[in-house]
Amino acid sequence: MEELIALITQKTGLPKDQAKAAATAVVDFLKQKLPASIASQIDAVLGGKGLAGAVANALDDGKLDASDAANLLGGMFGGKK
Repeated sequence: MEELIALITQKTGLPKDQAKAAATAVVDFLKQKLPASIASQIDAVLGGKGLAGAVANALDDGKLDASDAANLLGGMFGGKK
């Protein structure tokens, strides 16, 4: 999330606190609109965990099933589940 906040600050000239508020609003909006499995991947990526974090989130129930695989592959190739 810090990387996103820094990018917003750099591109817009907003102070860090306002950039953080903007980033948080957008991320929260996206998480509300996307399926839960994809929303958790947003947290993983913004937390600096990238694909490894997304895989860990997919395995949160201890198994990788077809739905998890579809979500991961769809995210990698820009597609939807």
